[in-house]
Amino acid sequence: MYLSFDFEIIANLVNKGKNILFLLLSCILFSGCLGTRYLAKNEKLLVSQTIHAPKGFNAEPLKSQYIQKTNRRLFIFPINWLVWMYYWGERNYDRDKFIAGRDTLERQFNKRIETASTAKRKAALQFKKQKKIDALSKKIEFGNKRMQWGEKVSVFDSLNTLATIDKFTIYLHNKGYFQGSASFKVKKVKKIARVSYTIKPGKAYFYDTVIYKIRDTIVYKIILSDTANSLIKNHHQFDQDILTKERERIDLFLKDKGFYDFSRQYISYDIDTAFRSSQKIAFRLEIKLGEKRNNHKQFKIDSVLFTADAGTNVGSAKRFSKVYRNITFNQSKDIYSKKILGQRIFVYKDSLYSRTNTINTQRLLANLDNFKFVNINYDTTNSRVIANIYTSPLDKYSLTNEAGVTVTQGYPGPYYNMNFKWRNVFHGLETFDLNGRFGFEGVASATDKGNIYKSTEASINGNLTFPQFLFPLRAETGFHLGKYNPKTRLQAGYTYTARPEYQRSITTISNTYTWQNKKTLQYSLTLTSLSIIRSTIAEDFQKRLDTLKAQGNNLINSFKPSFVSSTIFAVTYNPNNYGNNNRSSFFLRAQVEGGGSLFNIYTPTWISNEGLELFKFVRINVDLRWNKIIDRNTTIAYRFNSGIGYAYSENNALPYEKYFFAGGSNSVRAWRPRRLGVGSYPPNLSDNPQGNGLFNYQFERPGEILLEGSLELRKKLFGFVSGALFVDAGNVWSFTELEKSTSPNSAEWTGDTKFKADQFYKDFGVGTGFGLRFDFSFLVLRLDVGIKAYDPARKPGDKFILNRVSFVGPYGVEREPVIYNIGIGYPF
Repeated sequence: MYLSFDFEIIANLVNKGKNILFLLLSCILFSGCLGTRYLAKNEKLLVSQTIHAPKGFNAEPLKSQYIQKTNRRLFIFPINWLVWMYYWGERNYDRDKFIAGRDTLERQFNKRIETASTAKRKAALQFKKQKKIDALSKKIEFGNKRMQWGEKVSVFDSLNTLATIDKFTIYLHNKGYFQGSASFKVKKVKKIARVSYTIKPGKAYFYDTVIYKIRDTIVYKIILSDTANSLIKNHHQFDQDILTKERERIDLFLKDKGFYDFSRQYISYDIDTAFRSSQKIAFRLEIKLGEKRNNHKQFKIDSVLFTADAGTNVGSAKRFSKVYRNITFNQSKDIYSKKILGQRIFVYKDSLYSRTNTINTQRLLANLDNFKFVNINYDTTNSRVIANIYTSPLDKYSLTNEAGVTVTQGYPGPYYNMNFKWRNVFHGLETFDLNGRFGFEGVASATDKGNIYKSTEASINGNLTFPQFLFPLRAETGFHLGKYNPKTRLQAGYTYTARPEYQRSITTISNTYTWQNKKTLQYSLTLTSLSIIRSTIAEDFQKRLDTLKAQGNNLINSFKPSFVSSTIFAVTYNPNNYGNNNRSSFFLRAQVEGGGSLFNIYTPTWISNEGLELFKFVRINVDLRWNKIIDRNTTIAYRFNSGIGYAYSENNALPYEKYFFAGGSNSVRAWRPRRLGVGSYPPNLSDNPQGNGLFNYQFERPGEILLEGSLELRKKLFGFVSGALFVDAGNVWSFTELEKSTSPNSAEWTGDTKFKADQFYKDFGVGTGFGLRFDFSFLVLRLDVGIKAYDPARKPGDKFILNRVSFVGPYGVEREPVIYNIGIGYPF
């Protein structure tokens, strides 16, 4: 199968369609950019709401209190295009037609359900009926798709403004501004209304005295022992949200101290603003007793029962019990290691009930990937507390097949993936995975100027995962480490890649230890990774490598038969589920790799006998990402990615897979994949500048130092479609300076490939652009248009080229073509 994208055809289509696009935009714009044409007589369009507050007062949260919202705009442009979409849909909407259609549909399905021959068929028809009726009901209530995606025009309503003032006042009181007030002014010009709110918060109130009223003496002592973690302290400003969080904190804290049936309803607060001087609060926390109780009962666990085959048909077999470390295991077959299970159970006999230990037990047992479900409940009848843990085994063997399209370097290609899983291999809850993959990927050729070639990749990998550290440890140490979810993965694999410029095979074996300090912090240590790499190089690519070698670049050594040994340590910090749509999130991954260090001590003779190249290197990579949620439709995403790889072996080169690259759909999107850099050193000039622009981006540009960053504004446009505006900057550098190329197509000027601390920022390639994201729930399809703004490879005085962008050819040496990127998922 052969895949290619002809961007000249795409450019021609864009050229032919630009007049249509212009007419479409004109229709939208001149039909009323803001949507005033849809207003009735004497109605005003609410176009803006602003808040004025004293310096130091954070008014941003008040924006969420607006009763009436302004219509969403197209990024920063004054175009309420969703209003146009709504009324476009309304013109073709007939509500009565949908009601009649729903009634007809219901009658038809009812007849089919009545005549269905089996209960299974009846259930299937009932499900199908309900699905179709729900879709019609949604259209009856909310309109057709265009109406659902669009918005009604936002008509100014003074009653909504008064209601907003009430909400502002409540917000001020909840934040400790008990004397705060708010007012508004409306400015009306023709059919437009602008509302300006003024906030006068007054002085904030602070806690001066904290009193505890707790009749249960045990609870009282426990609460007093934890005052350091209290969210309510003297000299803190009053905040109703903090009070709610403190109630939740105390509730969870006491449930970790054995109070199984405690409820936050027992916790109440009183505040007194007249107890002390002005703007001071006396705060009293009260924990009440339950009805007909003299105290709150602490629950101590009497026994722990583990049923490993709950919900399964055991046939004629009978369950038997075995006790291990005070845990009674009930099972029909003794197939699971009690040692491994015991390391994941933190509910202990004779210990106090703990909600946190219960959740951690459930989570770590589920992470073993051997059970369909893990349920834990407590039987508190007959004055005893019995912890019941129920699990149901997954199938011992499973086979999955997957076919789809992957995107590498910005171009799509089909693949087929098959995975065989064998669970509980040695009865120690191990898992063995055998994965085979074959696919074609569209990749930019490393030797051709403009084409996209078919890259064939085939691989087979075997992984054997043990839910413990395969290391001589004392039994008690193993149980202590269980809470960190330790795993050891032994891997062996073979990968074959065929590209027009080279064929490459890699045989790898490795062993990796992984563990978690918390749910948010993960560690990975690959103690040993051994790879044998063999390459066959095409003639054109060999000439390129020889040319680079003559200039002082030892990349040619990366394609010699090689033996690569390395140790890798990685840390991933993900404190709030990066990428979620509800709150801002943060992600950090750092990795350190040492290659060939063992060869400083001893080099096996068979390596030299086989003529294998040895690599000694150190490689560090840090990837930092941050998503900031502005509102339910807007997100700002940031990324900083950096890396350094230093080779200290005789060949003075890194393995090719260990180099850094810049450019592409997940990097600086205004450059083709892996084509930015090195430094400000220019590529050869193009043989066909009218068709390709100034430079000939034939070859990939590997570097030893990477710095890149991105800023992206993401905004929901309608339905499942979102848009993005972005700015990317970055480059790769080397530790050595290349000599000027003697190629007949080389540029008349030269640049620096070496990283220099006093001028590296001048070498950043800067790109901007826009894109669309189609969220299909099961995947996100991304289309980005990258536009070069600053090209460090151009000659001095001619590096800023944003004003010379061209979406279609011919280009020449002055015009700069845009880059079209296709991706799966977000770029970061």
